[in-house]
Parts: sequence; structure tokens; C-alpha cells
Amino acid sequence: MTAWTAADIGDQSGRTFVITGANSGIGLEASRELVRAGAHVVLAVRDTEKGARAAEEIGEGARGTTDVRRLDLADLASVRAFVADFEGPVDVLVNNAGLMAIPERRTVDGFEMQVGTNFLGHFALTGLLLDVITDRVVTLSSVAHRLGSIDLSDLNWRRRRYQRWLAYGQSKLADLMFAYELEHRFVAAGSPLRSMAAHPGYSATNLQSRTESVQDLGMSVLNKVIAQGPSMGAQPTLYAATVPDLPGGTYVGPSGFQEISGPPVPVGSTVASHDRATQAALWDLAAELTGVTPHVRAGARS
Repeated sequence: MTAWTAADIGDQSGRTFVITGANSGIGLEASRELVRAGAHVVLAVRDTEKGARAAEEIGEGARGTTDVRRLDLADLASVRAFVADFEGPVDVLVNNAGLMAIPERRTVDGFEMQVGTNFLGHFALTGLLLDVITDRVVTLSSVAHRLGSIDLSDLNWRRRRYQRWLAYGQSKLADLMFAYELEHRFVAAGSPLRSMAAHPGYSATNLQSRTESVQDLGMSVLNKVIAQGPSMGAQPTLYAATVPDLPGGTYVGPSGFQEISGPPVPVGSTVASHDRATQAALWDLAAELTGVTPHVRAGARS
């Protein structure tokens, strides 16, 4: 079979995508390809000036359109404001934005910053938008989900000694388990919606320069030696977001060695990620922490 590429994306005219963190890296490249295919892409970004520059860059020679909206996933009030100001259906929500291996910090709502941004902010956003989504939700995980374990008693690292990479791994495992649990709930409700997950492999983006430690230097070397570019890193997201007959619950990543690089294909994940009891308990905990209880209903497609 011929490897899938962004050139295989079908006509997306008339379809709306919301992509978090769309002003750089994977989000920017995914937005660029979708607009090229005719889609309307809402760039949901924390910094709207950077978002506007990204939209201007995307707009050169594009078939589709863009809209820049402010969204700070580390502030639940911002998530609610984004949804309150949003009009019309969303065909695909792409939960892309994220932080990686940063020093210990807290969100506005007191969550550990990585789990708060990468997981809890996206959980709340998805739950609040669920009634207007018409096709699917794509949530970005990482090969680092293999490092993670879910501590339901201390999700926000208040009692444990903070370890940046384990915190990142937990947040990305939580993202993947959320994607699987959302699909379970769609199926149970008889909903036509689908939940997918994707990961970019090892892609050279600005994430590798934000650890605020000597690790930034090491990762800059790896970026030059083994990493693929953000345009290739975006392909699993695009595959998960656009392949028409892709089954719900599919996890997409690069096809190469150790899923570091290569064309996108469905991939597997750890045994822990498929733990149904923990998936359900994590969903309940996220609902309690965010105050958002996603309403999964049958016949949600408009």
C-alpha cells in the first residue's frame, strides 16, 4: 500500500475544525493542510497576536478560511468563555495544545500545569463543546504515555515529589485514556460521534525548548539528529481527523521504528491505557475537578 500523506486528505469544504495550540508546531501544520483542503479552521490559542500571524501565514494561497479565538487551557474561565462565544457546529475538535517536561507550576485553578493544560483543560473544552460536535474528537497523546501512571489520589502532584517527565507521562496517558473512555461512552449511547487519539512521534517543535533546563540543549541536538519536522509530525493528527471510515477508538502514530517517525498508521498503546476501571475513574475525577460533566447523547450529529 502507498503511504498516506496530507495529499490524501479529501475535500474539506464546508467543514469546521477547532484546533487548540494552532499557532505553532503540529497545530500550525495541521491547520495549514486543512485550510489548503478547503476547511474553516478555528485557531484556538492563548496568544491571539501569534495566532493572527499564523493565520496570515496560512492564508497565503489557501482555499479555506481561518478564525483566531483566545483560549487558555490553564484557566477554566477562559475555556468557558471560549465556548460561550462560539457559534455554530464543529465537525472536528482537535485537542492538540500541550506542555512538556516544564518546571513545577500551577494553573489558575490550582492544577499541576501539565495535567491541567494537557488533560483537564481539554476535558473541559470537549465536554462543553460536545453538543455541537458533529463528527469526531481527536486528542493528542505521546509515546511518553508509556512513562506515565495515573495516580487518582494525587493527580495534581500535591503530595508526591514533582518529577517533570513523570508528570508529562501521566498527562499524556490521561489524554489517551480520556480518548478511549470517550469512545466507550459514544458507543454505549449509540452516538454517531467518534473519538480518536494521535501522537506525532519525535517531532522537532518548540516543546523541546521549554523545559528551562540543560535538557533543552540535549533535545536541540536530538531534534537535528533523529526528529522529523512538524509537517510530518502533523500527519497522524490529520489522518485521525480526516480519514472518513476510520473506526472510533483508533490511535494513530508514525509507522517507523519505535514510532519515532514515518507515515501515519493505527498503532497500539500500553496495557495500562486500556484499563477500563481507571478510564472511568479518571473521567469522574476530571468532571469533579473541572466542574464539567460531558453529556454524551445518542444522535448527536446535527
